[in-house]
Order: sequence, then C-alpha cells, then structure tokens
Amino acid sequence: MEPVNAAIIYYSATGTLHALARAAAEGAEKAGAHVRLRRVAETAPPEVINSRPAWAEHLRDTADVPQADLDDLAWADVVLFGTPTRFGNPASQLRAFMESTSALWFNGGLADKVYSAFTASNTPHGGQESTILALGNTFYHWGGIIVPPGYTDPVQFTSGNPYGTSHVAGGGPPDDVTLEAARHQARRAVNTAAALKAGRAA
Repeated sequence: MEPVNAAIIYYSATGTLHALARAAAEGAEKAGAHVRLRRVAETAPPEVINSRPAWAEHLRDTADVPQADLDDLAWADVVLFGTPTRFGNPASQLRAFMESTSALWFNGGLADKVYSAFTASNTPHGGQESTILALGNTFYHWGGIIVPPGYTDPVQFTSGNPYGTSHVAGGGPPDDVTLEAARHQARRAVNTAAALKAGRAA
C-alpha cells in the first residue's frame, strides 16, 4: 500500500504553534507518513507585526517554511491543523486559508480525510478546547473523519487535553510532555488514516 500523506498546516505568530507543528510532523514521519509541513499566509499588516519584535522575528525565522495551498489539502490523506486561540476561536489567518477551500470542498476533495487539531493560548483555559471544537465545525462540513488524541497514550494523562494537543504559551515554550503529546496525536491520526486507506484498497 502507498504510504499515508500527512499535511501539518498551522499558523504561528511567535513560534509556539510552529514548535507544536514540527513535533506533529516528527510523529507523522515516525508513523511512516510522507509529510508536508506548511504555514498559512500572514495577513496582519506590517505595522502590527513590527509592533511586536517576537512576531516580526518569528516571521523572518520561518520564511523558508513553504506556504500552504489547496494542493496540500488535495494531496493529503490526513491533515492536522494548528492555531493559537483567538477569543476561543481559530486565528483569522488560518480561517482565511480554510475559507479559500470552497471549490475543493464542492468537488468532494476534502471528504473522507482524517482531521485533527492542536492549539495554544496565553493563559490556562484561555479558549483551547473551544478553538479545537470550532475547527471541528468545519471538518463536519467537509465530511471529514475527526480523530482526537483522547486518552489513548500515557502522555495524555499528563498533558491532559483529549480534544487535541494544547499549550499555555504564557508559561514558556512547549515542554517535552507537550511535544510528545503532539507527536502522539499525529501518530494516532496517521495510523487511523492508514487503516482507512488499507480498508478502501481491500
């Protein structure tokens, strides 16, 4: 059977979601998937970005990460989306990308894929679960198969979010537990997509 194609598509302003996305990509690769790590386009105006040095620095540091496009979604068997929470919702930059998918969705190009999501907020309980649930609303419309991490690995009993990997950015960068949770989530999503792909091929 052909290996599973996994797209890790994220938005990150200052690096937290980039770190989680890289860990997810590692987990997907370890599960045997072909992986595309992609960032969505930055839509904030330069004056806003430059008002926060860490934001401007991260944008420069990740300029070599390819920008997500619709081909990445069409190619993928499994897609993990990462976004900071914005008032309990995904960041507008990620939403702008997702809202550009109408033609692909209308032609059935987003159906029957595995989807999962991860997030971060600045404070504990800062909208993490509602952000992942909000992304789920889109996955439902796409006809996707949502695969959360649940409590399916010992790391989940430490990281504590069965909806998807999440991190409190105000406490510093993601620690080893959080990064391992992201790897586990990606492995689980890839393994589920592989089982589906094998079943369809049988």
